[in-house]
Amino acid sequence: MRVKYLLTFILIFALLSACGGNAATEIPAPTVVPTHTPAPPATMIPTASTPLAILVIPEDLDKATSDLYQETVYDLAQESGFRFQVRNVLTPEDLADPTLKVVIAFPPDPGIASFAPSAPNAQFLAVNIPDLTAGGNVSVLAPNTQIELPAFLAGYTLAMLVTEYHIGMLYPEGDGEAVAAVNAFNNGMRYYCGLCKRIYFTAIDYPTFLGIPQGEDPGKFGGYANVLINDRDVDALYIYPSLVSDDFLTYVGTQGVLLIGTSMPEQRPGGWVMTIRPDTVKAIQTAWPNLIAGQGGINVQSPLGIADVDPGILTDGKLRLVEETLEGLLAGRISTANP
Repeated sequence: MRVKYLLTFILIFALLSACGGNAATEIPAPTVVPTHTPAPPATMIPTASTPLAILVIPEDLDKATSDLYQETVYDLAQESGFRFQVRNVLTPEDLADPTLKVVIAFPPDPGIASFAPSAPNAQFLAVNIPDLTAGGNVSVLAPNTQIELPAFLAGYTLAMLVTEYHIGMLYPEGDGEAVAAVNAFNNGMRYYCGLCKRIYFTAIDYPTFLGIPQGEDPGKFGGYANVLINDRDVDALYIYPSLVSDDFLTYVGTQGVLLIGTSMPEQRPGGWVMTIRPDTVKAIQTAWPNLIAGQGGINVQSPLGIADVDPGILTDGKLRLVEETLEGLLAGRISTANP
């Protein structure tokens, strides 16, 4: 009997061993922890053979403007894989550098016309330097000569800012371009306000205009401005560029009206809303692809831009509307001849 029990026990043990022998505890695979962080893309390290761009700016240029132009050309050079250097004068040694590809120069003229032929592999951009014509490897960025666009934008903006559209413009009599600007100023107001219906009836139709006779003493221009401001109840003025002087704008700024112009005196006049002036930075950025591609002899037009904005007068929302209108004008979607 004992033998029988012993055999039974051995049999049961064997069966249990056989059932559990193939069972194994599943151990999860270990998580892989990265031990190497990919390095950022390598920055280009300029070498002696890297193409060179030189910016020539006068030493006495105000720091803010100088910094702006240097930053602009530096960024363009970096994006294109160029070296960048700044000079106050240009020398024959600079032009002897075989890697020189671009020279951008501001007044006074560093001698572009005489230097350019000696560096045929470089492209020169003369920025607002008088008496230079485009040709060969010299491109010219000339001051913006648009007359109607600033007038239209001034009419649009001033109509937005004053009650009942009491805006006016001074212009020189007998000047055909000034007459075109008068029409553009009127159309700019109409573009903003449509029929421009007013709540209060007045005998004066706005915008109102006053011509200054040819040959008039500039010292008397203030009297003409006072006719608009006092007699015609104008609250905002646009003065045609050829009539402008710092003294005149400063005087008008003391009369409690808003002003928009194409150039602002160093001492900001009272009521100055903004300046509509050529955007030199954007013009350089536009010309850059042609310069680095070796395409020269181009007349570069400076697009107009907005500067010297007083945010207390022209708030962010209104400024955005003005910028959108300027964009439409530059793109040709808005005509200065048609409100």
